[in-house]
Amino acid sequence: MLYSTTTAAEKRVNLRAMLSSGTIQRFPGAFNPLSAKLIQARGFEGVYISGAVLSADLGLPDIGLTTLTEVAGRAQQIARMTDLPAIVDADTGFGEPMNVARTIQTLEDAGLAGMHIEDQVNPKRCGHLDGKQVVDEETAAKRIRAAVDARRDPSFLIMARTDIRATVPGDGGLDAAVDRAKKLVDAGADAIFPEAMATLAEFEAIRAAVDVPLLANMTEFGKSELFTVDQLGGIGVNMVIFPVSLLRLAMGAADRGLAAIQAEGSLTSLLPEMQHRTALYELLDYEAYNQFDSGIFNFSVNEKGTI
Repeated sequence: MLYSTTTAAEKRVNLRAMLSSGTIQRFPGAFNPLSAKLIQARGFEGVYISGAVLSADLGLPDIGLTTLTEVAGRAQQIARMTDLPAIVDADTGFGEPMNVARTIQTLEDAGLAGMHIEDQVNPKRCGHLDGKQVVDEETAAKRIRAAVDARRDPSFLIMARTDIRATVPGDGGLDAAVDRAKKLVDAGADAIFPEAMATLAEFEAIRAAVDVPLLANMTEFGKSELFTVDQLGGIGVNMVIFPVSLLRLAMGAADRGLAAIQAEGSLTSLLPEMQHRTALYELLDYEAYNQFDSGIFNFSVNEKGTI
C-alpha cells in the first residue's frame, strides 16, 4: 500500500549485490510510476528511468531541455512505487562539476539506487542520433570525480556513460571508447555504459577492457542491434536496459485506439488488448487500502472489476 517499504539504502545494497551476482540484470524503462509497479509484478530485477522518456513525457525532444528538478521529481515518483532498485539517466549532470555534485545529492534524496552521467557536450542529444559531440577526456573525468566526491551513500551507484564510439569513424571509434571507458573507471566510475555499440564484439571489447559492471542499451530503432538477454549475458554484460520500449508500446496502442474511435465509433474491437479493470485494481492493491480503514475506504470490487 502507498509506497515501497524497501528503503533507498536497501535498494542500493541490493543493486550492488545483483551486479556482482554473475547473472545479467534486466531493467525495463518505466514511463510512469504505474509502469514501475508492473515491471516489479512481472518479476524483473530493476527499473530504469530514461531521460529520453522524461523529455517525451513533457512533449519535448531529448536534447538537454529538462532540468534537474524535473528529472529528480519524476524519478522520485517512479522509484518510490517499487521495491526494485531504480537507476536514472542524469544526462551530463546538468552543468559543471559543482552542478554534478548537486545532481548526485538530489538524486540520493529522491531515493534512486544509482544514476549515469555521460561525456557529451552540454546541451546533449539522444545517444542514437547523428552529430553528437563529446567533451575532452579531462572534462569527462572531472564529472565523474565530482559525482564520487559528492556521494554520501557509498552504495549509490555512479555509472559513467560514454558516447565517443559514434563520434569517431570506423574502428577508431571503438578504440576511443575502450580508452575512454578505462579513464572513466580510473576517475572512480562504479560501472560503464558504452552507448551505441554496433556489435557483440564491440561490447566484448569494452568488457575485456574494464573490471567494473557493464550496461548494454537495447533501445529500438537505434544504432545497436537488438541482442537478446542471453547473448549479452553470455559475454559478461551485467545489466541490460530497455529504456523507451514500454512508452513506445503504450503510445503505439494509444494511436491505434484513437484510430479505432475514428473508424469504428467505439473501442469494442480493442477490448481484448486492454488491461482489464480487475488487473489494474490488483496492480494498485485496492484491497489493502480497503483493509487499512474500512470506515473510509469502504468500496468493494465485484466480479466484473467495477466498484
